[in-house]
Amino acid sequence: MKRRTFLHLAAGAAALPLAPPVAWAQAYPAHPIRLIVGFPAGGQVDITARIAAQWLGNALGQTVVVENKPGAGGNLGAEAVVNAAPDGYTLFFAAASNTVNTTLFPNLPYDFARDTTPVSTINRIPLVLEVNPTFEAQNVAAFVAYAKANPGKLSVGSPSAGTPPYLCVELLKMMAGIDVIHVPYVGENQMVTDLLGGQLMAGVGGISSGIGHIKAGKLRALGVTTAARVQELPDVPTIGDTIPGFEASGWSGIVAPKNTPQDVIDKLVAAIKAIQADPKFKERLSDFGAPLFAMSPEQFGTFIVEETEKWGKVVKFAGLKPQ
Repeated sequence: MKRRTFLHLAAGAAALPLAPPVAWAQAYPAHPIRLIVGFPAGGQVDITARIAAQWLGNALGQTVVVENKPGAGGNLGAEAVVNAAPDGYTLFFAAASNTVNTTLFPNLPYDFARDTTPVSTINRIPLVLEVNPTFEAQNVAAFVAYAKANPGKLSVGSPSAGTPPYLCVELLKMMAGIDVIHVPYVGENQMVTDLLGGQLMAGVGGISSGIGHIKAGKLRALGVTTAARVQELPDVPTIGDTIPGFEASGWSGIVAPKNTPQDVIDKLVAAIKAIQADPKFKERLSDFGAPLFAMSPEQFGTFIVEETEKWGKVVKFAGLKPQ
């Protein structure tokens, strides 16, 4: 009996090398995936990341856990992903600020375009100039007139240095020729809280963090920063209607560490394509002021380089420094 058992096991072992390699490893994803967000909970990027994580998890058949690592305009979160194992289990919910930071922050320990693998864009992030309802300006022209009549007295908030809203405030100062006090916040959530409480009269942020308050009349939207009006706030004019040529917006997308295996990237891309093709996902993003924005990995990689160059010119022209 022992001899027969030995021969049976030996025959089985001899056959193992003939099995396909995939049989030796669990299919990706075999356990939960971390999706790191470089900003605090409650802001535009965090809200859209959580929507995407839920839908992506359903598509992959595995939990996608959002992990907030705020700080330095999204740099801390990006660095955590750059240094993570390239196995597909640590991803980053990238934002426009990550391309801005390449120029804004000196001596970064990584190159965002070089040290990440683009997977797909997820959404655009239209921005809005919003004010406390007690503020006297009813539109962008009146806002500019007030700022000019009160130089150095009006405080305008934005999320932290390097974010599109932050640069939007600086663009507004330059193009409108106004002198306002720029107040950067660690996150959008606190800025909106101060706007609601009247500690801050004006701010620029992503539509999703303020749209509910705007529709409820607790905040007043003066203008959106995109080139055209947005579906989420159809009655709000663009800032460009008053200040010709003014345009700025953010975006979000998913990247992985450099050298992540191509088969893992392909599976993530397929899952994202599937959820972006679902009208319910598009509607869900739109509800939070984050219209769908789809790109292939190759297009996304080119886009990251182009965004880095575009915002780099703005940072240098304005002489901006991290705060």
